[in-house]
Amino acid sequence: MTSPSSGGGRPQSIEIDTSKPHPARMYDYFLGGKDNYEVDREAAEEFMKSAPEVRVGVRANRQFMHRAVRHVVAEGGIRQILDVGTGLPTEPNVHQIAHAIAPDTRIAYVDNDPIVSAHSMALMAGTDTSVVLADVRDPRGILDHPDVRKIIDFDRPVALMLVALLHFVPDADDPDGIVATLRDALPTGSYLVLSHATGDVHADRREDAAAVYNSASATMNLRTHSRILDFFGDFTLVEPGLVPVPDWRPDDPDRRQAPPIGIYGGVARKNG
Repeated sequence: MTSPSSGGGRPQSIEIDTSKPHPARMYDYFLGGKDNYEVDREAAEEFMKSAPEVRVGVRANRQFMHRAVRHVVAEGGIRQILDVGTGLPTEPNVHQIAHAIAPDTRIAYVDNDPIVSAHSMALMAGTDTSVVLADVRDPRGILDHPDVRKIIDFDRPVALMLVALLHFVPDADDPDGIVATLRDALPTGSYLVLSHATGDVHADRREDAAAVYNSASATMNLRTHSRILDFFGDFTLVEPGLVPVPDWRPDDPDRRQAPPIGIYGGVARKNG
């Protein structure tokens, strides 16, 4: 398999590591997808033993993403989206939601899993999008990547999406510095869409479930509400703030009672 070319160069040969579970492929399995391997399925099933609500949770997180994209495009007037940690494509994806409102919206997808890039490139062919193989732990590399720059004009407002991503970045990798670098690159009028797993809502703090990722290609680092709030920096949260993802502007306010979901989500704007 080859990676996307950078700046018109020849594609580089890359290897897909199937010896360890990968968060994107586990997430795909939780969503009922088929783009995963036995090692991912085994880890996902182990996770569900300690966190049986996970499938409801990832769907709620996905629906939060849908509503957040609609908000920033329809109400915020955003026409550029930088989606970092996009995961395996699941319809409707970001570009489909955005294009249904504003067909001229430009989207750059970024992920560090070559399988994600391969599937995304196949689906995005012929669309006004870019698919980049890169790692959030190198934010400057993302911002300077030629395939990001050909889509995203950082002189105009951008929606930066970090959905279900940062809990895979340990404190040792400086997630605050990573997000600050990305936030600082955005002009006034931009948005940050972020969701993050937490142990706040369960008595056992889902520590056993999170430990399943110790054998994966990225660990899970559950954080508190106040800690997640820090990632928004001086951006202004739109109502209702940082809340469990089912509670962020639900399409059906009278929805049935769901099990507690340990994922917070929020949308914030960079004001001038």
